[in-house]
Amino acid sequence: MKQFLRWIILGGTLFFVAKALKDNWVGVTTLEIDAAGWAILAIATGVTLLAHTWAGWIWTWVLQDLNQPVPVVKFIQVYLKTNLAKYLPGNVWHYYGRIVAAKNANVSTGAATLSVLLEPLLMAAAAFIIFILFSGQFTAYQSNGLITIFQIAILLLVLCAVHPNFLNPVIRFLYKLKNRKSPDKNQQKVNLRLERYPLRPLLGELGFLTLRSCGFILTILAISPLSLNQIPLLLGAFSFAWLLGLVVPGAPGGLGVFEATAIALLQSRFPAAIVISAIALYRLISILAETSGAALAWLDERRVKTSS
Repeated sequence: MKQFLRWIILGGTLFFVAKALKDNWVGVTTLEIDAAGWAILAIATGVTLLAHTWAGWIWTWVLQDLNQPVPVVKFIQVYLKTNLAKYLPGNVWHYYGRIVAAKNANVSTGAATLSVLLEPLLMAAAAFIIFILFSGQFTAYQSNGLITIFQIAILLLVLCAVHPNFLNPVIRFLYKLKNRKSPDKNQQKVNLRLERYPLRPLLGELGFLTLRSCGFILTILAISPLSLNQIPLLLGAFSFAWLLGLVVPGAPGGLGVFEATAIALLQSRFPAAIVISAIALYRLISILAETSGAALAWLDERRVKTSS
């Protein structure tokens, strides 16, 4: 049933994107990018690559909060090299690769697993914070106080979910449940707990979403002029579209879900041809940045091994 739901969501989002492209195909094909536009797209790629590198650094902060100090550069390399695996069916293989790499670096299995669960949760909380801050830019939310209260309530629930007072009992329960199902007399007791609220990683994820949003805004700027009062709208729309791409079970890497959401939010505020072109370009920029990050991490790792 879950797999069937994934295909339904994927098919629906891709149909919506394809229909929007078909309806605005003439406008899309008439858009031109000049030399300055290509330069801006190159900057957008660099900013997106910086965002992924920054996310890898935040992962080491999460591990530090779990009392698992790790070599920063090595784990950023692991993060960048495993990033492309999120496009594989299942959308979990990048997490699996990071858990295996962390275990090989003498990080406990529980801490490695918890770190890759906390990271997307903190990302989701950061995206929701940004969306709430700029949700007033959307007409549908300007005069509806009930929706704002509902948004704040969900945000508080997410923030409470990563609080040590809530998370540590859950960790202990799952650890006891695992030992009850597969007892191991030789297994040492693991004291896996959060000592403090993960504020620094949460603030870091806000920086990550801001950098990703900047890459998207630069992509639109490359094909169309923007005014300053449009920036908050784009920040809120990108954060919400990225959040749905993260949490909705659909295509790997949020493919289709992100695009459909962004088109639905922005096509009434910008020319549809510009929105569709920018979203398609940004998907290409994201994949190029992730591929470049993985390649650079691999080359740097090879350089270090060769020099040693």
